[in-house]
Amino acid sequence: MNGKNGSILVISGPSGSGKTSLARVVCEELGDKAYFSISSTTRPIREGEKDGVDYFFLTKEEFIKDIEDGYFLEWAEVHGNFYGTSKRQIDAALKKGQIVFLDIDVQGYELVKKAYPDITTGIFVTTPNQEVLKQRLLKRGTETEESLRVRMFNAIREMQKIDEYDYLLINDDFDEAKELLRSVAIASLIKRSKYNIEEFINEWKGSK
Repeated sequence: MNGKNGSILVISGPSGSGKTSLARVVCEELGDKAYFSISSTTRPIREGEKDGVDYFFLTKEEFIKDIEDGYFLEWAEVHGNFYGTSKRQIDAALKKGQIVFLDIDVQGYELVKKAYPDITTGIFVTTPNQEVLKQRLLKRGTETEESLRVRMFNAIREMQKIDEYDYLLINDDFDEAKELLRSVAIASLIKRSKYNIEEFINEWKGSK
């Protein structure tokens, strides 16, 4: 992989950890240097969300057709709904040298790492403890007793995957977490693994 190309930043973590808000704010601050990959989903649209901005909202039938057409880099079923990431959009952003922000789950992260091993950096975002996460989910006002139970169960399961990520970001203070995420995003552009080191050294020695 040529080091001049962009990088991929995967942000994962329990629902309610604040990962999406952090990713969007940092991506917006970076402007043209970054691209926020918009996922497709079959889950119902929430109040305040917009199609094509927060997600591409699809029916289950539409989503399955996109799978069959090879549209997705990765897709998964989460909480009974489907989520997927477009490969074409990612490749276009990488060619522009942009940092691609992917807000996806732990299953998706594994697939992205396999597809783009040299340029992918993983950040796991979570809360200081389980009670904080629960209160943030309740604050949404959209959770039923059953959905809350499922989300907390899945959060505990997702926490077991932390050691597969490059960074752990505990979102206790949003502004502090935002600055840390921004730093990692910028640093991802100069990861050693992005370069063919042998080729780079030979070019470096040959230039006089």
